[in-house]
Amino acid sequence: MWRPIWAIIRRELRWTLRQRGRLISALVRPLLWLFTVGVGVQAMLQGAGVSQYRSFIVPGLLAMVLLFGAMLASLSMVYDKESGVMRMLIAAPFAHGWIVFARWMSAAVVGLIQAFMLSLVLATLGYLAHDVSLLLLLVGLVTTSMLCASIGVLIAVSSRALDNFAVVMNFVIFPVFFLSGALYPVNHLPAWLKLLAAVNPFSYGVDLLKHATLAHVRSPLGPDFSVARDLLVVSVASGAALLASVIRFSQDSVFEPLARWLSDGRAE
Repeated sequence: MWRPIWAIIRRELRWTLRQRGRLISALVRPLLWLFTVGVGVQAMLQGAGVSQYRSFIVPGLLAMVLLFGAMLASLSMVYDKESGVMRMLIAAPFAHGWIVFARWMSAAVVGLIQAFMLSLVLATLGYLAHDVSLLLLLVGLVTTSMLCASIGVLIAVSSRALDNFAVVMNFVIFPVFFLSGALYPVNHLPAWLKLLAAVNPFSYGVDLLKHATLAHVRSPLGPDFSVARDLLVVSVASGAALLASVIRFSQDSVFEPLARWLSDGRAE
């Protein structure tokens, strides 16, 4: 099965690399947050003796790139439904679940490429210190990217049109990001917000990146959970979302119009 899977991933990568504006915008968004929100909030907190806020939001910005990048990459799955490419894929002699798996992998890779680009910029600017755990950072980026891709694919397989995907994605992406602890410590939130952040799997991906970049930072700006808990929640949530995507994509209602098109073609 590696040939069709690699073909789908390679097609997505080529499409992404040709869109240079998309790659540049993926860097502009987090850097804008770093030099506007980060500077403003740090200036406000310095009076309270907290001077590391801009370093604190670095893992959150990396997670932001993964979230936006992987979920937007899943948009091509909806586009293929409308353009007719999906007709060829569902007619191919392999299980439909492999289509979802390949789309999931390609979306995760796209998110990783954008996160690696941002990491290089942040390292050049001095926001990734020498004591960063590179292994844990790599693990955090990969697992969080897979989580974001699984969420994006789950939305994509349930959307029949680009408009539907855009509406649902905006409804999901902003609450997931703002309730993740990317911009503030989870343990110091009010009880009801802390509960929402605790049930948000993206919070644990962000926290895993905090362990890689902020392990030397003291409370309240350090990690909120343990590494083992982060890995467990992110892995289970990714697997559950991917499984739900495969089950959903295998239902007739998802590609019913495509199935009718195939049956009409065979009848002719």
